[in-house]
Amino acid sequence: MRLIAELTMPKCGSWNGQWSGENDRYTVAFKTSPREVEKLVGRYYYNWPDGWGVSVEVRKPFPREKVTGRFCGYNWMIDSIRQHGKIIA
Repeated sequence: MRLIAELTMPKCGSWNGQWSGENDRYTVAFKTSPREVEKLVGRYYYNWPDGWGVSVEVRKPFPREKVTGRFCGYNWMIDSIRQHGKIIA
């Protein structure tokens, strides 16, 4: 079964409160077994102590959805979600 992970940065600790990538879309696809789908689908958060926070939404793909294949180097978060059910640094 194919799932989509989408990365957003809702909490920005920058001087102007913005993330340089906020106007871009960051989605990757990955395959998992059908029995793991319901366990993985959801929204996951991770906050750094410096004021930055990330959200990763794992969901079933929309019809004819194209993924960007970009995830800003945070692919480790998908691995963590799959292994632990949450984002662990």
